[in-house]
Amino acid sequence: MSLNIWTSGRTFRTGWQILVGLAATTLFVVSAFGQTLEPLPAPAGPVILTVAGSIEVTNGNAGAAFDRDMLYALGISELTTSTPWTDGTRVFWGVLARAVLDRVGATGATVLASALNDYTVEIPMEDFETYDVLLATEMDGEEMLVSDKGPIWIVYPRDSDSALQDRRLHDRWVWQLKALQVR
Repeated sequence: MSLNIWTSGRTFRTGWQILVGLAATTLFVVSAFGQTLEPLPAPAGPVILTVAGSIEVTNGNAGAAFDRDMLYALGISELTTSTPWTDGTRVFWGVLARAVLDRVGATGATVLASALNDYTVEIPMEDFETYDVLLATEMDGEEMLVSDKGPIWIVYPRDSDSALQDRRLHDRWVWQLKALQVR
C-alpha cells in the first residue's frame, strides 16, 4: 500500500478505493452480540422518537432519532387489548418496542421513558424482551394526536397475560412518548 495516494491518478484511485473501503467498514457497527448493525439514516420527516444512552447505532448527537416512516420500516404490529384509560378493547398499531431497541443495538437493564410533558418512568428492559410491548401510533385506525395520547403510546398486551393487569404496571403506559434512554 502506497502512502503517496494523492500524488498520481493511478495511485489516487487506489487511495480513493482504500478510503471508500475504510468508510464502508466504519459505517457498520458490530453489536455486543456480534451482530452487524446497519447505520441509521437521518430522519426525513419530523422526529417523533429519540433513543439514547447505551446504544450502538445513532444518527446524530442526541442519539437515534426516528421519524414515523423510520419506525414503520421496522415492521408494524397490531395489538387488540383493553387499557386502564379507555372503554372496551381497542386496536393499536405501531412498532414493537423491542424492534426499536434491537435496531439501535440497545444494551442495558432499564429504559427511562419520557413523555412530552416531561413525565418519566423507568421500565425494566425485561418488559420489552418478555412481552410484545407496542409503541403505538394508531388506535382504532386513527393516528393518535398529542391531544389523544399520541404521537406514541407505550401499550402492553394486558389482555393476554394477567400479570400485566397489575395496577403497579400502569405507570409504564407512557403516552405522548418522546424519548427512551437506555441504561
